[in-house]
Amino acid sequence: MDTRIIETKGADVGHGISFHEAFRVWLRVALLSFGGPAGQIAVMHRILVEEKNWISEGRFLHALNYCMLLPGPEAQQLATYIGWLMHRTAGGLMAGGLFILPGIIAIMGLSYIYAIFGNVSFVEALFFGLKAAVLAIVVEAVVRVGKRALKNNIMIGLAALAFVAIFFFNVPFPIIIIAAGIIGYVGAKSGRSEFAPPAHGHGSNTAAIDSMLGEAVPDHIRPNTARAIRVGLVWLALWLVPVIALLLAFGEANVFSQIALFFSKMAMVTFGGAYAVLAYVAQQAVEHYHWLSAREMLDGLGMAETTPGPLIMVLQFVGFMAAFRDPSGLSPLLAGTLGGLLATWVTFTPCFLWIFVGAPYVELLRGNKGLAGALGAITAAVVGVILNLSIWFALHTLFRETYPVNAFPLSFDMPVLRSIDVPALVLSIAAATAIFRFKLGMLTVLAGSCAAGVVLRLMGVI
Repeated sequence: MDTRIIETKGADVGHGISFHEAFRVWLRVALLSFGGPAGQIAVMHRILVEEKNWISEGRFLHALNYCMLLPGPEAQQLATYIGWLMHRTAGGLMAGGLFILPGIIAIMGLSYIYAIFGNVSFVEALFFGLKAAVLAIVVEAVVRVGKRALKNNIMIGLAALAFVAIFFFNVPFPIIIIAAGIIGYVGAKSGRSEFAPPAHGHGSNTAAIDSMLGEAVPDHIRPNTARAIRVGLVWLALWLVPVIALLLAFGEANVFSQIALFFSKMAMVTFGGAYAVLAYVAQQAVEHYHWLSAREMLDGLGMAETTPGPLIMVLQFVGFMAAFRDPSGLSPLLAGTLGGLLATWVTFTPCFLWIFVGAPYVELLRGNKGLAGALGAITAAVVGVILNLSIWFALHTLFRETYPVNAFPLSFDMPVLRSIDVPALVLSIAAATAIFRFKLGMLTVLAGSCAAGVVLRLMGVI
């Protein structure tokens, strides 16, 4: 029977989807959310648009474009947005919370194993293989996002400019994103076809949410300034009160204060999705705070790639390792646990703030050509940002040594060629061949690379 048109207990009038049914579907989405943001968005699209017909493709893409404009993980924000559309704030909390819960549990468990056994040869070999596969996966992300975003020469040029700006001149992410958005907005408003949104097909049946909105717009979707202020204040308090309390209690030098401040800043300034976030975090956590090494950062990314949930869950690993190594009088494992959970809290709490405050206003902008052009240009710029990340990972995976080039205004790392890690190079090429040539799944490639790392250790190669 069609659950979209039948009223059931707990269903929202208009779309007929019960909260209990939505819970089951969002849990399924969460458990299947492997493969980074592109894979997670594809899972949501397949289940919510194609299988369940809960939301139309046009509305799905409109929500996705808004989430791509926000700082933080767009896949988790997209889940929160759609959950909010369906079942108000409770639905957004359920969808967004379930989306990250499996990753929180998995990354915490792997962090314990890494912290306790990380120097054991078997675990080192396992993560040696993981790093090679992760490099291939990040390169594939450049290709995959590039095919979608770089649909003409202007978009290709924007991606190239973004890469040059960030890699060679160390231009901050927000400046790149804002500049791309302005270019896209002006281009679309001037009528340039290069900035026009692509046409998308729609199913023959009206999706559940679109049917509901076609009848009468629910109150929670109508913009309301007073309500937006109340919601904003509540979520700002949930986000910032713990940060302020830590600063007042322990001071800025304490590792927990540093974690709270750093990841709160990251939540505000990192645009462009998970890969852009990781580039920022890797550079700061490794080079500024010295919480972990570049290779350990790659190990953490490998953990996030092998577990369900957003790729940005690697930030929990970074917070765990930072506090584990500077426990501030606590046992290292307890400190690591608290550091990991703190990093997760200040990273994801703002995501709910952006959605619950901004989504009603964004719903009014559906069909706005200027906004669509800005979002398209930002997506193109993000390709350049991801390319920067892939090169950063390649340098630290394939070479044991790098040296900085600082000749103002240039600022970038160069590899020491004689320090090339031949086994890592061979494994990376093998992983890339498996992904690009034989189209093997991500988990298959990761498992094979881990096994290869163990074999190489047993053979005495690494």
